[in-house]
Amino acid sequence: MTLLSVEGLGIGFGGIKAVHDVSFKVAPGEIVSVIGPNGAGKTTLFNMISGVYQPGSGRVVLKGEDVTGMAPFRLAQRGMSRTFQNLQIFQNMTVLENAISGFHLQESGPVLADLLHLPSSRRRARAAEAGARELLARVGLERAADREAGNLSYGSLKRLEIARALAMRPKVLLLDEPAAGCNAVETEEIDHLIAEVAAAGTAILLVEHDMKMVMRISSHIVVLDHGEKIAEGAPAEVSRNPAVIAAYLGTEEGADADG
Repeated sequence: MTLLSVEGLGIGFGGIKAVHDVSFKVAPGEIVSVIGPNGAGKTTLFNMISGVYQPGSGRVVLKGEDVTGMAPFRLAQRGMSRTFQNLQIFQNMTVLENAISGFHLQESGPVLADLLHLPSSRRRARAAEAGARELLARVGLERAADREAGNLSYGSLKRLEIARALAMRPKVLLLDEPAAGCNAVETEEIDHLIAEVAAAGTAILLVEHDMKMVMRISSHIVVLDHGEKIAEGAPAEVSRNPAVIAAYLGTEEGADADG
């Protein structure tokens, strides 16, 4: 069964092809990683899949539905959620409040009920808080629920962002460099968290510059070079590919500014 299908996706900027004819699939419980050096087009690809950019060619199919270019909030309603390279955390809100904010699609109801604080509105608020606390426990942040998010370590903030993305109950989760800037211990924590989320049946599409992490947790790897797919396969297969070794694994772990 395929949850996410990327079919011949491409986009150009000013006559330059940033991504050209990229295709792959992601199934439930799979961790598919997209790797490549600076300028390979990984984040541009993510932006097309998640509705930030309108593709110039190809299509994105989510659970059998063509969702190409659909707005991010509509994709979230259909089961796709994502994180970004740069943290999108409300630093002055508590950890719990940040997690609750991820439930906005599930807790939506009549505006009048919210304005008048009717019982239905209060029930939704209680359900969102309960769900947020469960997610914080899942990512190991339950004891930090009442702390201001800005006081957390960087690795904890990364886990909080994943918790908020999970609040949308995604079938497909896109993670854009979830371990970037983390130390070895924080990276291992995120590594385990991603594996647990996948084991629960969520399809995960991952962009990450830490090649050790990618090789350790990926079910499948897609390799980009100058916006084109040059290799694809299991980690062991990709690691032995001469072109991949020369262009990616031989660099400083494929560190990526653009994506």
